[in-house]
Amino acid sequence: MTRLPIRLVDKPWGCDVLPAPFTVAPRRRIGEIWFEPPATVPTLLIKYIFTSEKLSVQVHPNDAQARATGSRERGKDECWLVIHAEPGAALGVGFDRVLDAGALRAAALDGSIVDLLTWYPVQPGDFFMIPAGTVHAIGGGVGLIEIQQNSDITYRLYDYGRPRPLHLDAGMAVARGEPLDRALHRHIPVAGTVELANGRYFQAHRIAGLPDAALCATYAGPVLVLPRAGTVRIGDDLLQPGECGVAPKLDAVVFAPDGQAIIVRASR
Repeated sequence: MTRLPIRLVDKPWGCDVLPAPFTVAPRRRIGEIWFEPPATVPTLLIKYIFTSEKLSVQVHPNDAQARATGSRERGKDECWLVIHAEPGAALGVGFDRVLDAGALRAAALDGSIVDLLTWYPVQPGDFFMIPAGTVHAIGGGVGLIEIQQNSDITYRLYDYGRPRPLHLDAGMAVARGEPLDRALHRHIPVAGTVELANGRYFQAHRIAGLPDAALCATYAGPVLVLPRAGTVRIGDDLLQPGECGVAPKLDAVVFAPDGQAIIVRASR
């Protein structure tokens, strides 16, 4: 099977109306749409996130920090590509100034951590790399594609009074109280093929039209393909926007000449 199974995840901060091509059944508030990782690329997860209100202020460990807790989970590097933004929508990533551990803990306890975050007003095409250890929060009215290590370790530092546990000790052990490196935030042009990420755990491109030979050589192993405009064919499966598939290599994928897609491969 090349088309990945989809999991719709209800969240209290999710939406009862989603942008096309997604729809929501009555009495559901969908916050995340997951594509189940295939056996050939088990270390990566791609999902859509849609928010109606702010998510918790949170942080993720790296691989070594996750293992140090005795967990079998990986750490979590991730990246975000904004695809929808209501007026005033913003993402909080890193801090306006350097905070020591004491100041960071105090801010998490009294809620002022929300105001200390750097809030970036966003529009479709904004892209952020979020290395493990980066404190972050997704604001309301945002739709984005998240590419991440396949890990579910999240340490909540502040949650606006919602009745969910916080993880202050674990979070403070991995959180970096510093601004986001400016190189990790940029705006992606509407047209053309663009490298999104090229890190320790995954590489990703937004491609327009047909990939060239050099890109096919780079993606010579298993590749995840997320159509964004137009169709994509992998074997006998024709994928539409809103779906995701896996191919043995990039040159096994047939792209629409006037389409766009996200492609992702594991770096290790």
